[in-house]
Amino acid sequence: MAKKLPLEELKPYMDETAKRLSDRPKLAKLFCNCYPNTMATTTKYLEDGTAFVFTGDIPAMWLRDSSAQVRHYIGAAKHSEPVAELIEALIARQMFCIQLDPYANAYNETDNNQCWERDEPAQGPWIWERKYEIDSLCYPFQLSWLFWKATGRTGCFTDSFRKSAEMVLDLWTVEQDHCEKSPYYFIRKNCPPTDTLSHEGKGAPVAHTGMTWSGFRPSDDACVYGYLVPANMFASVVLSYLAEIFTEIYKDEAFAARALKLKGEIDEGIRKYGVYEHEKFGKIYAYETDGMGHYTLMDDANVPSLLSIPYLGWCTPDDEIYQNTRRYVLSRENPFYYEGKVLKGVGSPHTPPRYVWHIALSMQGLTSNSREEQEALLAMLEASDADTGYMHEGVFVDDPAQFTRPWFAWSNSIFSEFVLHYLGMENA
Repeated sequence: MAKKLPLEELKPYMDETAKRLSDRPKLAKLFCNCYPNTMATTTKYLEDGTAFVFTGDIPAMWLRDSSAQVRHYIGAAKHSEPVAELIEALIARQMFCIQLDPYANAYNETDNNQCWERDEPAQGPWIWERKYEIDSLCYPFQLSWLFWKATGRTGCFTDSFRKSAEMVLDLWTVEQDHCEKSPYYFIRKNCPPTDTLSHEGKGAPVAHTGMTWSGFRPSDDACVYGYLVPANMFASVVLSYLAEIFTEIYKDEAFAARALKLKGEIDEGIRKYGVYEHEKFGKIYAYETDGMGHYTLMDDANVPSLLSIPYLGWCTPDDEIYQNTRRYVLSRENPFYYEGKVLKGVGSPHTPPRYVWHIALSMQGLTSNSREEQEALLAMLEASDADTGYMHEGVFVDDPAQFTRPWFAWSNSIFSEFVLHYLGMENA
């Protein structure tokens, strides 16, 4: 029989947060709905002892989403053995999935052949979708490192973890030279251009920059240019985490040296090719580049985003280029920034125009040094749940009753994380 989920272990966090928000009853209610949502509705223990965390309204487990869906439980895991065991069980499942196919982004609970579409090359029976995204491989290792640092527990650092990390380091190294060395291609027929890759599934040509290539964005939309800058920043940070883990846990200095070498090459590539001189904002980070003088200037609500760079750990919030980039992202110069009667913030080409994402508002709060800005963002989040008691994907700026994805656990989780951060409770 599969283990019982430790929902009751979350109650002290919910009670304490509600107490601190007693003067804001709607915000307290939203938190108490959203905080347990991942565990209550999208998480299950499997018979092998691992944990499967699906996204909500889609039955598959994304490596990205499943990690982000439980990050706000790390504080509780410091004090609760059952919550800590659940996170370890998820990490074990993620390592299993990476070894099935490290180029996949979403996986089935069993080898049931379910999938979003039948693509080329044919995905295996465990694979829901095989859109290669750098961040898919970053998130489980970020979660593992954060969990280790918060709890001191090292049970997730198994032989399987080690094998998965070695696979990822090899893959990211290959994808530094995608055009010549990569085996990866992706073709989906009879679909919008954002759901497939051009040039016979290999994507637009890129030069060698030191950065590592990505086929798709964290929105699951195709990259215009293959070097996705915020995703490379995320990979850089994760490589430093892996170097530390392999030094301290596995006593493997050779792997750590390889990881730090790749990190250095990626960082150099970002600084040389990922910075754009904007006539209005000065030096900013581009969203994408090909290393041949072409750039995509925009930001997307999905994380990793340019807005999220300090949250990822690549720089501090007061970094000059980040601040220039933030001003750009939160302006009408960003083609996916919208303002309306109720909301203003970052949306996505993945959803209709003039739809702002709750994830982006929460991320704006998590990366803000301004209490006033955080207060305004919380007020917008309170005013735009359409009285459902939960967060959504995209919300129409003039009418919160028009929204996408009523059951989107990642959005609920990052909102909860923002509230905990606002209250100074994220590490409590």
